Order: sequence, then structure tokens, then C-alpha cells
Amino acid sequence: MRINTEQGLRELYGQPKQKAVQKQLAQLEKHSINFLKLSPFAVISSYDQEGKVDSSPRGGEPGFARVISNTEIAIADARGNNRLDSLCNIVQSGQIGCLFMIPGIDETLRINGTAYLSIDPQDLQHSSGDKNPPKSVIRIAVTEVFLHCAKSMMRSKLWHAQSLQQRDVLPSMGTMIAEQTGGVAPIETQQQMMERFKDQL
Repeated sequence: MRINTEQGLRELYGQPKQKAVQKQLAQLEKHSINFLKLSPFAVISSYDQEGKVDSSPRGGEPGFARVISNTEIAIADARGNNRLDSLCNIVQSGQIGCLFMIPGIDETLRINGTAYLSIDPQDLQHSSGDKNPPKSVIRIAVTEVFLHCAKSMMRSKLWHAQSLQQRDVLPSMGTMIAEQTGGVAPIETQQQMMERFKDQL
């Protein structure tokens, strides 16, 4: 049995509390700006012209998402594997959603808006001192911003020391991908991969 309508959802869940609705803002203010300045990590979601959805992690030093104004932020596209899933989606649909996190803080910050890719020298110069400067910058026009409550982090205990897993509970990424794809190339160890990544950060 499926729920296929919003009416069906509301009959099952009821209406949101007034505070949950009122917390949604149309632009950044002092608390959301401060959150961005402290955040070193985000997950961005996007979709292409056919509606195919993708989520991708982004990270850097705290404040890596640069606040341009109360209605705009910028995220430099750090060097990756050139799949360009998020960037292709942005070019096609121009829509984006972001979930920002701060280690040790259970609340998160959600930002939704429209996006485009900038190769303007003024945007790129903010990361010109990086070892691997970005080739483009994601410019995001904020349409919705709001804090998300701590419940999911509390349930998962994500930031608790006892929740941390030893890396060896899983095979190396190279081993897993080789087994997933039937690869025959030499398998890179976890240590080799981490050493290689150091030059790409």
C-alpha cells in the first residue's frame, strides 16, 4: 500500500508545528551566516533535466562556503575525479540544495536555491592560493534557509567518539571497487590512496 498524495501524507502525519514552518527564511541572517563560517562540510543535492537526482559531499576549511551577501553564497569546486555529476546537473537544471554540518554540533543548516557555475576571475581569486585552485565556483542564490533540528544526529550519535569505526571494518576503497567492477588492475591500498589524495587536496 502506497501513499501517493499530500493529503494522504497529512492524514497520516498531521500538520507541522507553527515553529517548524516559521523558521524557514528567504535569506541569510546573523545565525545562518555564523553557521556557514563554522562549517567545514556540506552535502549538496541537485538534479538533471530528466529529474535524475544526485547528492555529493563538499568540504574544506570552516567557512569554505563563502558568504557573498544575505542572498548569495559561493562554493569553490575543489579538485575531484571529473565525473562532474553535480556540475552537469547545475548546468542543466540550475537547482541546488545544501545541508551544512559542523563537527560536534547536532543541528544542521539547510539552504535551497538556484545555482550557476562561474569562471569569473573575481570568484576564482578567492581560492588562488590553494595548492589545486578550482576551475569553477558554484554561485548559489538563496531562496530558502533554515536550521534543522538535532534529532537525526542524536539518534545516530554521529559525533560521539564511541560511534567512530576503525577503518579496517571495511576493505580498502580500491578493493571494494575492484570487486564491484571485476577490475583486474593492481589494487591500491588504503594507505597508497590516502597518500595520493594528499597531493590533490
